[in-house]
Amino acid sequence: MNFEWPFVLWLLVALPLLAWAYLRLQLRRPRGVVFVPNVEMLARAAGGRGRWRRWAPPALYLFGIAMVLIGLARPAAPLPVPAREGVVVLSIDVSRSMLADDIRPSRLDGAKMAAHEFVRALPGGFRVGLVTFSSYATTVVPPTADRARLHDAIDLLTPEYATAIGEGLLEAIWSLPGRVRPLAGGATSPAPTGKLPAGVIVLLSDGQSNRGTHPIEASRIARALQVKVYTVGIGTPEGTTLNIAGRSILVRLDEETLRGMAETAGGAYYRTTNLRELRQVYRHLGREIGWERRPTEVTALAAGAALVCLVAAVVSSRLLVHRVL
Repeated sequence: MNFEWPFVLWLLVALPLLAWAYLRLQLRRPRGVVFVPNVEMLARAAGGRGRWRRWAPPALYLFGIAMVLIGLARPAAPLPVPAREGVVVLSIDVSRSMLADDIRPSRLDGAKMAAHEFVRALPGGFRVGLVTFSSYATTVVPPTADRARLHDAIDLLTPEYATAIGEGLLEAIWSLPGRVRPLAGGATSPAPTGKLPAGVIVLLSDGQSNRGTHPIEASRIARALQVKVYTVGIGTPEGTTLNIAGRSILVRLDEETLRGMAETAGGAYYRTTNLRELRQVYRHLGREIGWERRPTEVTALAAGAALVCLVAAVVSSRLLVHRVL
């Protein structure tokens, strides 16, 4: 925690002096003789049962003064707040294996539901893009703040053929601001000359890459272009059987590759085996990506704590000390 006016905190040194002065007044012996006709009441007031009640109000009062001084020093703490702006691209596998119904009604439908929740969890200032990949990758929606357009595009996703995970990641990278797509003929994209705009990719797949650029190589490009990549896997390494046009096809989740992609590009990997887990992961990513810790002045909290303590000191004095006496 930091303070805008830290010099005010020096006044806290006076609190022990106030406590000492109060104790001295309380423990000072009376100079004259005091006649108490009700000895029983005096014994009850001096008994051990009421001692903590006697000290509670002044302790609350001193703590309230301390919170007032802390508030005057204008404290600032790193609190989670909605990110002012950012760009994130969803890259979703739409290969035929996404028709598997181990996630009801299908993996693709589950991915659509989770994508909708992810978009809703992001702050309004975020721009979101959508990329799909199967045999090839396509930018369906470039990064935009138009959430209605994005939700409509998610609803229209349909399954296609093979699985090119690396191409899906590269297409998402090129759709981010500041990243330049390589020229035709195999030329590489220019290396960044400084800090690029923040960019995040959330890639979801349920299978093994069998086309295009190797996923780990695509992740290295993401890291070089300052892009953080989160990967989400649907299914299990053991796989499931999918019946397509009378043929049984075994589809397996390549966890090792998805985990390696996330580690290479500074993100994290999540595996999901049902719709509930998938939606939880996407909600979690929406909160993690869309929020940031920023120094925020918390003077109001200190003032509120001071008010509570001072009111509690007055109330406890009336209810505890006067009740004992």
